[in-house]
Amino acid sequence: MKIAVIGTGYVGLVTGTCFAETGNDVTCVDIDQSKVDRLNEGEITIYEPGLEKLFLRNVKEGRLHFTSDLKSGIEGAKILFLALPTPPGEDGSADLKYILGVANDLGELIKDYVVVVDKSTVPVGTAEKVYSAISKSSSVEFDVVSNPEFLREGVAVEDFMKPDRVVIGTSSEKAKKLMNELYAPFVRSGNPLIFMDIRSAELTKYAANSFLATKISFMNEIAQLCERLGADVDMVRLGIGSDARIGKRFLFPGIGYGGSCFPKDVQALVKSSKEAAYDFKILNAVMEVNDNQKKFLVPKIKKYYNGNLKGKHFALWGLAFKPNTDDIREAPSLYLIESLIKDGATVSVFDPEAMKNVKQLLGDTILYAANQYDALLGADALIIATEWNEFRTPDFSKITSSLKEKVIFDGRNLFDLNSMIDLNYHYESVGRAVIN
Repeated sequence: MKIAVIGTGYVGLVTGTCFAETGNDVTCVDIDQSKVDRLNEGEITIYEPGLEKLFLRNVKEGRLHFTSDLKSGIEGAKILFLALPTPPGEDGSADLKYILGVANDLGELIKDYVVVVDKSTVPVGTAEKVYSAISKSSSVEFDVVSNPEFLREGVAVEDFMKPDRVVIGTSSEKAKKLMNELYAPFVRSGNPLIFMDIRSAELTKYAANSFLATKISFMNEIAQLCERLGADVDMVRLGIGSDARIGKRFLFPGIGYGGSCFPKDVQALVKSSKEAAYDFKILNAVMEVNDNQKKFLVPKIKKYYNGNLKGKHFALWGLAFKPNTDDIREAPSLYLIESLIKDGATVSVFDPEAMKNVKQLLGDTILYAANQYDALLGADALIIATEWNEFRTPDFSKITSSLKEKVIFDGRNLFDLNSMIDLNYHYESVGRAVIN
């Protein structure tokens, strides 16, 4: 099948590449000519494990194409995916200007029946707005479908190729038949292809992400309580995670969630609730807890240094909001860096993938190390903000020889408490005992 994907960001590039992998002829469209040129030259523009191999294979086989020309990009396509940004506005609502802008353009360009798919995370009612925008300048038959993505950064290729479920919102049998044909290779193992009304599909994505964000914030609240009551959050997590009704995932405490999905999706759902005259109290609390949790380590650090961080130098491991991505949107590390610098400290950082993005944002306000151990040289303490695998079993002899003191503030609970006792470190983590 010939399809077009409009937008080559994280969702668009993964979507286009994975559809090409199952034999479809895919053209990805983006207004950024420099990005299109890089993609056409075989340079992948995001970091996502496993994506580059599929990308290069499908470019070589002639199934994956890139253009900045919308007209030629959609020519002959049966399905058009809108994978465009929906950034949060100042009031938390999703900004639809990119989606509706393209929808206006499509009205003048489509010549035959086509299915237009909202792949971006959008508020309830967006499909109706897209339909209206296209209809203003088109008399051609078309359908608008909601098909929210459920991709986890770091395992997005696996999530797309072997989805837990595929959600499709449409009332059109014609659109349903095409979408069923397109997704059939991805659900051969029996995972559900769930068809529903459009508004329910739009809400499903927000509901899923908001529920997961709630689990994270709930465990961070439990971690706070553990510290005050002398309990161990790791033990509590094991105790409740073994309950099948709760499940083991998204119960790890830390310094808050970030990224491109959870923060903006929770905000957008709260905004939609307000517009529907409903006060979503749980999600308001989730956002408050997460905002506080991102700064959770700073009071611990300041307390250890008797409230004075001026002249202190810290090593920070991890910048991305989670491992296996270079995404720094709403990353807790940025809040830590801002607070430390504001209090007069300096910071050396290392992250396997995200340092380029942070340098574009923060410039020379911090130091960028060539590896995790170089970041430690001359530092008063080590701070851990992202749970990359290479940080889990480090060479503690190198850490000890590089730090001025044996002090670690761990925002991701990477290390065993008994090991820290044996190594004679001052070690503070989240929801567990302080090791002196």
